[in-house]
Amino acid sequence: MSEDEKTPAREVITDYAQAHFRYFRTADGTVYAQKNGHPVARPVRSQGTTGSHRQELMVGMFKDGVGVFNGTALKEALDLIEALALTEEVQTTHIRVAPGFDGATWLDLGRADGRSVRIHPTGWDIRIPDPAEVCWRRTQLTGELPVPVKDTDGKGIDAFLRLTNFATPDTECLALAWLVGCLEPSVPVPAPFLTGPQGAGKSTAGRMLVRIIEGMSGDLRRAPKDEENLITAVAAGWITALDNLSHLTPDMSDAMCCIVTGAENVKRALFSDGDVYRSRYRRPLLLTGIDVGVIRPDLAERLLPLRLERPRVRRTEAELWAEFVEVLPVILGSLLDLAVKVRSVTAETPTDLRMADFAHLCAQLDAATGLRTLDAYRASLDDLNDDVIEGDLLAQTVLKHADSLEAGGAQRMTSTEWLHCLSHLYGGEELIPLPKGWPTTGKVLSDRLKRLQPTLAARGVLIDSGRTSEGRYLEMTRTEPPSPHEHKPLF
Repeated sequence: MSEDEKTPAREVITDYAQAHFRYFRTADGTVYAQKNGHPVARPVRSQGTTGSHRQELMVGMFKDGVGVFNGTALKEALDLIEALALTEEVQTTHIRVAPGFDGATWLDLGRADGRSVRIHPTGWDIRIPDPAEVCWRRTQLTGELPVPVKDTDGKGIDAFLRLTNFATPDTECLALAWLVGCLEPSVPVPAPFLTGPQGAGKSTAGRMLVRIIEGMSGDLRRAPKDEENLITAVAAGWITALDNLSHLTPDMSDAMCCIVTGAENVKRALFSDGDVYRSRYRRPLLLTGIDVGVIRPDLAERLLPLRLERPRVRRTEAELWAEFVEVLPVILGSLLDLAVKVRSVTAETPTDLRMADFAHLCAQLDAATGLRTLDAYRASLDDLNDDVIEGDLLAQTVLKHADSLEAGGAQRMTSTEWLHCLSHLYGGEELIPLPKGWPTTGKVLSDRLKRLQPTLAARGVLIDSGRTSEGRYLEMTRTEPPSPHEHKPLF
């Protein structure tokens, strides 16, 4: 055969690729390749260590006897394939957890054969998902999970709780609610904050919570130094777990709020002047630490405090983790059984809580098991409100002023007048100097009070703003404070 009659290498590669792979694009324009019949998708441009599509294509052609081609031919073929894929319909890729058809959700076991868990209100089973239904994206943070055990009769939950040192039954049921929430991609879940005295096993319990969902490769990591690095870590996995937090900057606090409830990040695309790269993210977040200092009100509404106590009997790390690895398939099976029970019941959605989806999940868990998870969740938020108030002198001063108002009474002033009033109340007759961070203008005071609104409302103080012909105003109203939630044993 003459040179002119030979099929160019790029055409051979393109024909093979289109016959063995499905190519599609995501909403941000990234093109992915998915082997026919397999749920795992790899970005065409990836050169990552988890196995790039370029490597996958080369190995496939070599094993099928098509040949070995040079880099130029591969590049030209992939450039054409990528251009053709941009005309295909948009499809979403998922890490670890994904929504499916008919109200089902999927859990990626991280296995090479693509086997995953399909969770439905009627039950769960293990199968390879249809690539048209689920496209898994994997990174170095995607570990392998063991095949869960069927018909555990709740033994895995008991085994998990024996391995941890949660201080109360309230804490245990909140931890279970969070684990069930991690299996639901459409439910934003508050971030567990594992706290307790030194030696209570906070890091160990945090690792166990993470590894039930992420496998034994899941681990805690130090908090990144800035928001950009935090978002990069979040985008590469499902659960982001930060260990030994001792301080949260305002920017980091705001970033964590966005991670819990969802946000979009836009930055300039590499090697371009005008193009941008978009990344949407909402992930479960887990934190450990003894104390993070002052908690901002908006983050407090998105936290789930889980307190631990020091164990009475110490065990070696090797012994503890050997037992955990042994019972992990049973723990995962029991968690899946619990998730099915929760999804099969109906419950009213509480309308007074910020994280309404998680509150509804707590109500479903209560209906399915007889626990009082929702009461425990309300009590935990009440405790967090106390923490916010104890760390905010402005909130303390507002509540002190509100005590002078009768129930149902209201007081209206401009923000500047309120600043003068509250500053005078804080300084008192002794003219105590105003603390660092105290509002310096009426506008700053107004913004601070807006951020404190949920915390103050939980203590029976409503802050409202408006405008009249004379200008803008702030109005403080004293209502009857809500009755404290009773802390009753759950079992």
